Amino acid sequence: MCRTKGYHRSIRGETIIINGVRLMSEDRQQSLIELMSETNFTPFQRDNSKPIPEEIDTEKKLARLKEDALSCTRCALRKGCRQVVFGEGNPNAHLMMVGEGPGSDEDRLGMPFVGRAGQLLDRILEAAQIKRQEIYITNVVKCRPTGNRLPLQPEVDSCLCFLQEQIKIINPEIVICLGALATRTLIDKDASITRSRGNWYKFGTRLYMATFHPAALLRDPGKKKYVWEDFKQIVKVCNSDDNGGQGQ
Repeated sequence: MCRTKGYHRSIRGETIIINGVRLMSEDRQQSLIELMSETNFTPFQRDNSKPIPEEIDTEKKLARLKEDALSCTRCALRKGCRQVVFGEGNPNAHLMMVGEGPGSDEDRLGMPFVGRAGQLLDRILEAAQIKRQEIYITNVVKCRPTGNRLPLQPEVDSCLCFLQEQIKIINPEIVICLGALATRTLIDKDASITRSRGNWYKFGTRLYMATFHPAALLRDPGKKKYVWEDFKQIVKVCNSDDNGGQGQ
């Protein structure tokens, strides 16, 4: 059985003020890498002292789940796509990122976030000094919607069990929702991305944060400064000794 997690509480994110640095302007969009190089930014530092429990077992569970996803015909999306894009990354990741659904490049290559939005995400991760191979990346739905449209709610409902099982198996400490659909699916069904982004939400011992999808930054580069604020918080919490303390 698949159960949707309930809402517990939200914590307003820290307001980021960087003295003397112009974050963004209409006539010149600084890259996140340039921006971080101009500020006292503490890069992502994975705590390798933490034990990796049942690593082989986790990989086997993910492999079995992927097999189920590859043969899934629960909705019509499978008929219109080339292949299932299950997800990729560290099966024991402390940090997990969830997007909306595969695009045309992802559908062609079978990997999440490899198109233009994925390339921008790679640059964001590089700026934050987060190694992509150390995190896990997936989407709410595993098959590309026709014409790169947003998945319909029945399609989300049909695919949700796979995402919930991925989260259960990987058991990340932090989940980042990229975009409105992931936010409404995992945090609050009535959430607005503009109001929800930058806030921490705690469900049990796991922390969630919403931020803009990289595709939104391609359409509106002015949103990059907000993603910078969010990722600075993400790195800070990733580097903290006790992630659970953020929920107090």
